[in-house]
Amino acid sequence: MEIQAWLATIPPLAVYTLVTVVILIEMLGVPLPGEIILVSGALLASQGVVDPLWVGVCATFGACVGDSLGYLIGRKGGRPLFARLGRRFPHHFSESNVAAAERAFERWGAWAVFFGRFVALLRIFAGPLAGVLRMPYGKFLAADLPGGVLWAGGTTAVVYYLGVIAQEWLHRFSWIGLLLAVLAGALSTWYIKRRARRAAARMMAAEPADAPVTDGSGAPAST
Repeated sequence: MEIQAWLATIPPLAVYTLVTVVILIEMLGVPLPGEIILVSGALLASQGVVDPLWVGVCATFGACVGDSLGYLIGRKGGRPLFARLGRRFPHHFSESNVAAAERAFERWGAWAVFFGRFVALLRIFAGPLAGVLRMPYGKFLAADLPGGVLWAGGTTAVVYYLGVIAQEWLHRFSWIGLLLAVLAGALSTWYIKRRARRAAARMMAAEPADAPVTDGSGAPAST
């Protein structure tokens, strides 16, 4: 991984700073490779280059503070904010993506914030969109903090321990054993993230339960 190789050439303090800043900016609504930086930092920690605790702390700090700042920006900027982001980042902030994320928030509220951590697109929407929709900040924070800890801290822990186990197997056992150990860990991680993505996808696809039934012309259907 090129990013990991580059991170290995800079001082640990610079790695921690980069993890914090990249993830924080991503949570403001700017599409940056936050998860790639996080995984690369955790892999470096498994090799003893940096401290895994600090990688997790910095990632969690960046995720939670960035989301709160994104919330404030969304609350102040309102819906015109997404129009500006759509012009700057049309692939991520297209009208269809914004509408799907908005449906998820309207139907599931705080749960969309929590599960959105595990979906790349929804992750950068969470803070700004919650602010635009005027979600109460206390409610937003109650879902955002545990989601941030689970995503940032959990990802760091899983990748770190997988890396440590891989190195131990490499020294003690055959390449086949190493492959099986890494495969088992990767499958476990994939299963957890798949469940989270499916839950978030169901949220984004679902229409609000109280949407009025129309007769096709926009007027409420008669009963």
